[in-house]
Amino acid sequence: MTTHQEAIVDQFTRQAIPFTQLYAHNHQESLDLLIRMARVSDSDTVLDVACGSGIVACAFAKLANHVTGIDITPAMLEQADQLAQKNSLANLSWLQGDIATLPFPDASFSLVVSRYAFHHFEQTQEVLAEMRRVCRQGGRILIADVALPPEKIEAYDRLEKLRDPSHTHALTLEEFPQLIDRANLQNVEWAFYKVELELESQLAASFPQLGDDEKIRQIFQADIGIDRLGVGAHYKNERIHYAVPIAVVVGDVG
Repeated sequence: MTTHQEAIVDQFTRQAIPFTQLYAHNHQESLDLLIRMARVSDSDTVLDVACGSGIVACAFAKLANHVTGIDITPAMLEQADQLAQKNSLANLSWLQGDIATLPFPDASFSLVVSRYAFHHFEQTQEVLAEMRRVCRQGGRILIADVALPPEKIEAYDRLEKLRDPSHTHALTLEEFPQLIDRANLQNVEWAFYKVELELESQLAASFPQLGDDEKIRQIFQADIGIDRLGVGAHYKNERIHYAVPIAVVVGDVG
């Protein structure tokens, strides 16, 4: 396991329960968008790459034939399994493993998805190539992740690395389309939305280095009315809120 992989496992082992509690609710609208764009049907065999606590996998499993979730962090997969049981879903499988070389034969799935994970990957092109390899011809690939204007990315990455040391780099609105173009996906469709967050709730589900939580608060406070971060930080009921911009892309494998 690489040092970066160890950082991911460390962060998300500690985040597993608070992360699940924070994101398991109030995100149905964005899940519905992913389901519509992916065109999930009862004939689909789905792979959720870096599935985390299984929120997307379980949502897709309500419509698909079968969903497999793969993640490097066992504690996250435990949360995913609990979520599946809570929803009485039996058509799911969970696998602990590295997404850099997916442990599946070519053309194993009709739909391969990944949500809120690409900003943790060191080699995004290689991960997408693996997603394409295990997706059958005529199948679909869907990615949803943070996407910011190029002029905002340095400040945003610096902040996120303080909040979550396993963060690598959020794709810019220029880099994201370039990534998809190089994968040679067909009939590409895009959509955009924002994830509304409250800073203290987010910090409570995060595990920055000792003292960095106060640095994060100061960065947000200084950014209100300026928006160097690209997340529109503002006060609401005397608490700092912000909105992370998300890009969703889906394309066919030719």
